[in-house]
Formats: sequence, C-alpha cells, structure tokens
Amino acid sequence: MSAVIEAKNLTKRYGKRTAVNGIDFTIPAGRIVGLIGPNGSGKTTTLKAALGLIPFEGELSVLGLDPRTHRDELMQDVCFIADVAILPRWLRVRDAIDFVAGVHPRFNREKAERYIANTKLQPGMKVKEMSKGMIVQLHLALVMAIDAKLLVLDEPTLGLDIIYRKQFYQNLLEDYFDEHKTIVITTHQVEEVEHILTDLMFIRDGRIVLAASMEEIGERYVEVMVPQEKLSAANALQPLDRRTVFGKAVLLFDAGPGGASRQQLAALGETRNPSVADLFVATMKGTYA
Repeated sequence: MSAVIEAKNLTKRYGKRTAVNGIDFTIPAGRIVGLIGPNGSGKTTTLKAALGLIPFEGELSVLGLDPRTHRDELMQDVCFIADVAILPRWLRVRDAIDFVAGVHPRFNREKAERYIANTKLQPGMKVKEMSKGMIVQLHLALVMAIDAKLLVLDEPTLGLDIIYRKQFYQNLLEDYFDEHKTIVITTHQVEEVEHILTDLMFIRDGRIVLAASMEEIGERYVEVMVPQEKLSAANALQPLDRRTVFGKAVLLFDAGPGGASRQQLAALGETRNPSVADLFVATMKGTYA
C-alpha cells in the first residue's frame, strides 16, 4: 500500500466556520508524523475525519478505506488515544485488561502487563483511585498492546510528568514502532517528540503550511547568528524570522529552491539547524496576535 492516509481537498465546516480548508497530504507506511498546530488550527478535526468520527467533504483514504463508510473495518487496524479519553471510575486495572483482551483479537495481554509493571498501577486499583497521570498510563498500556497498523495519538502524554513522558516515547520506539506501523502524533510539547519524528506537518487556520520529512527540513532551513556589522546584508536575504538570543541576532532562512544558498548564509555568521520548536514559532507568528 503506497499510502496509509491520503487526503485530497479535505474540508470540514462547522456552520460558517471552516475548521479544515481543502488540504492535501499523504502519509506513507512506516513513518512517525508530527501534526503540529496551535489550538483551533484544525489538527484534531483532521484526526477525527481520518478516524471516521465526523462527516467531511473531499476525499480521504485511510488504509485504503473511506472512514465514512468503512469505519468498523478500519478500527480493526487503527488505535486512537485522545487527550480527553475517559475510563469508568469503577473500572479496575485487571478488568480493563480482561475487557480489551475479550474484544480485540490483536491485543497482547503480556505487553500490556509488562508496561503496567513499570508504573505505580496495581491490578486491583480502580480508576477513581488514580491520579490523572496514572489514568493516562493505563490507557496507554491498553492501546499500545494492540498490534495496529495505524496509531493516532492526540496529545498522548497530557497529564504525565516529564519522566513518564520520556519513558512513553522510548517505549513507543522500542516496543511498538516498526516498518509496518505508522504513527501520527499531535502535541504541544514539540521538543519532546522532535527526536522520534520522521515527518512533520504544520497546520494553521485549517491549512497545511509545511509538510516535509525531517531530512528535508534539516537540509532546507538554516539559522544564522549574525553579528551587527552583517545584519543589513542578512536582512536583504529576506529571513523567515528574526529573534535575539543573549543580545545576538538569530535569523532563520529557507535555503531551499529560490532562497539564499548555504554558502551565502555561512558568510554571514555561525550557522546551525533550527529546532522544530523554533521553526514552529517562526511559521506560526501572527497566529496568537
């Protein structure tokens, strides 16, 4: 299969408001894709469309199926963790495992129990006795133990402290991901997922404003720390963004086709690859105004 998710002119309107505005994108198999955007940008709406949770206009294929008409079949190969996931307060850890084992043929009980063993969760513990972070851990354990072709994570580590967030992403790489699986992640904690992503999509006001592999981004975008005497020459090359770090000017450039060459930029000052967070902030400037 050439694409796990393929969208053409995907559009979703809520009354007069357009949440997703005619976007096109393709996500191949075996990739970890970060769908990054501010609140209200359309990222969660895009995920809901892909999961068959909302009607939409345009074309959308997920694992070769239309999520509007084949959602039951699609859910056999898709797992989803939402930031608003709710588990019944009376549910015990062992009961949750038993339930998922009984309804999903691809659930691996041993993997779920192994994940839980590395937390403070106990088999007899009820959801009402858990902290928000512990509830997230239980949900993660259940979903990550399902051998799905597509894993969709909407702010998956919300409520976890930094130690468990790092552990989760490490487990994701070591125990879950392989060349036959595809993961789509939305998060506000861009710095924490940057090291695991293979591809990046920025969405703003319902439109995809950047879609590229991490390799392409590394080749295309350059930050330059420019001394005062070369600032005029640097500004003439039309940087995408300007900021000040410890009193020094840092300019972000697109060194792709039509942009300044890396040789030109190296002559202006010290160069480095921007972080995904810095690239995101530069791309989204004006969104929060």
